[in-house]
Amino acid sequence: MQYRHLGRSGLLLSALSFGAWTTFAKTVKRSLARDMIALAYDHGVNFFDNAEVYAHGEAESLMGDVLADLRFPRDSWCVSSKAYFGRCKSPKPTQHGLSRKHLVEACHQALKRLRVDYLDLYFCHRPDTDTPIEETVAAMDMLVRQGKVLYWGTSEWPAELIHEAHRVAQENSLTAPVMEQPQYNLLHRERVEKEYAPLYQAYGMGTTIWSPLLSGLLTGKYDAGIPDDSRLHHNELTWLRENVLGEHGQNVVKARALRPIADELGLSSAQLAIAWCLRNPHVSTVILGASQSKQLEHNLKSIDWLTTLSESAVAKRIDTALDCEE
Repeated sequence: MQYRHLGRSGLLLSALSFGAWTTFAKTVKRSLARDMIALAYDHGVNFFDNAEVYAHGEAESLMGDVLADLRFPRDSWCVSSKAYFGRCKSPKPTQHGLSRKHLVEACHQALKRLRVDYLDLYFCHRPDTDTPIEETVAAMDMLVRQGKVLYWGTSEWPAELIHEAHRVAQENSLTAPVMEQPQYNLLHRERVEKEYAPLYQAYGMGTTIWSPLLSGLLTGKYDAGIPDDSRLHHNELTWLRENVLGEHGQNVVKARALRPIADELGLSSAQLAIAWCLRNPHVSTVILGASQSKQLEHNLKSIDWLTTLSESAVAKRIDTALDCEE
């Protein structure tokens, strides 16, 4: 495993991490969750990602139970939570958003579900236009000073709001956000590579990226349509289906174009997509998801191909296949 600093901080995270989104407490139950977390840890993974909204809190409870059961030394791994959406299916006004009340209570609830004394990483899961950014930054600073959170960050915030958060933090001697958790993959590049570019230089921001496989599209999973047992088949994930497939299914066509390159290099389409994400030096860690142990083990081997995918000739071939430029 390779380890990378979380931006300019001193925290070293495994380049590949493991997350609970869409799987834990749904398709992944306790026994399988235990097997996969143990497998990831044995391969050097030291960061496990979660959020209050995942399975309405059940994903965090499952992960917390498994981590407690495995008894890994607490100082050898990191865990995250995110707050914004709330854990209830129909949250009341104070049960979602980025108000001081919700951020504090969501943190306390996550600590209980994950069975830890502190969160290593805590994210504001989306921007909240109904809460002054000064209140959000102050609330996160308070949690850091209380020792309940070590590093705080944002997820899918526009760059201008992240700049504003840093301004508020600097002017008021508060703890600034350290990391952002954006979607990043071969077909979603603009935000990480261009919009956030000034953030890396100005603040040393790190990124813990999600959906490196674009919900399975970049594995070839949807080449022949949407399988009945896939996440895109679920009605409640219509928004995700539209995001993944693209307008008129053009993303499927682009994904197919990558397969010959992967075949020629001797790796799978999934490994190509994950290793491609790793070649970006501003990516602190790539969050993997999995519904089977063999799938997770296969994808963890992607790091072995990082050097190959970092070669300029290979990167150029990938860009040409996608008809896009760096």
